[in-house]
Amino acid sequence: MSTYRCKVLIEWDATDNVWVTTVPALDGLSTFGDTRDEAIAQTREAIAGYLEALAKEGLPAPARDATVELLELEVATA
Repeated sequence: MSTYRCKVLIEWDATDNVWVTTVPALDGLSTFGDTRDEAIAQTREAIAGYLEALAKEGLPAPARDATVELLELEVATA
């Protein structure tokens, strides 16, 4: 059994009261959960399904994380 390691962005969505995850290396794959642990579990399942679908199509898994950077920008508003 092999493993796939990738970076996951996790953030709290106060509007929907859920934790949201995004996997940049997998075309922005995203899921959510009511708790942080649930969101992480959902993400593991989504990643496994994504990689399984690629394998069934004979496609390679994406490179394990290109550079991912979290930026904080300041934008002037009217």
